[in-house]
Amino acid sequence: MSRLLDLDLRTGAGALDRYLDEGYTHVRGMSSRFAGAISAWLMLHQSQNGIEGDFVEIGTFQGRYFIALALALKASERAIGVDNFEWPSEKTLEHFEANCRRYGLSAEHSIAWKTDASSLLPADMKAKLSGPARFYHIDGDHTPEALLHDLSIAVEVMHPKGLICLDDMLHPGYPFLVTAVKDFLVAHRDWRVMAIIDREDIVAAPKFLLCRADAVELYEKPLMARYPKRHWALGGDALGHHCVVLTLEPRLAIVD
Repeated sequence: MSRLLDLDLRTGAGALDRYLDEGYTHVRGMSSRFAGAISAWLMLHQSQNGIEGDFVEIGTFQGRYFIALALALKASERAIGVDNFEWPSEKTLEHFEANCRRYGLSAEHSIAWKTDASSLLPADMKAKLSGPARFYHIDGDHTPEALLHDLSIAVEVMHPKGLICLDDMLHPGYPFLVTAVKDFLVAHRDWRVMAIIDREDIVAAPKFLLCRADAVELYEKPLMARYPKRHWALGGDALGHHCVVLTLEPRLAIVD
């Protein structure tokens, strides 16, 4: 069994916390449990505040992060995983579906959409959803062009108070991917980087959480209150918006 999740990172949802403790690191993938726990808590926070909708993930792989967030959905909501499921082998889809069943997701609750995300139009995504998306995780092709395309789909299907989560921001392997986020925010003045979830290591890289400006208040203070031990109080300068920064060990650099 994996090392138990730190108490302050528990969500309070039994099946979800069991997965984070006992299943998360056993599903092949690169997202950190730190990010998975905080993201899933945000979905529970949405439910408590009357926000309903589906969960979408672009770049699902074998389902590590997908399962955690799907377990935070209500029974009437669906999780949709978009991937070509061809890397690293043609068995990736088989592994994804087996992982979903193993950790309690039904075929009706979790949907594998085998397709090329770069070819999707907003109408395609709307047709797949049962309603608006309240959480949209983008972990697809790591190029600025692909990220901007995925963002263009996301904004068309989002709940007004939904969250877009961007993976591998500030990753040294994709140093200019973040420029696409700046281009998006300049073009969409009503969106903000609401929070940054810091890396655990070079693989489990930071995530940016985006929402519309009028939804920031719904998430910002509750995040800081919920994770005081992980809150880096200096925050982040995100194009003039002072965003929340959550990290495993909030501290300043030691100057010798």
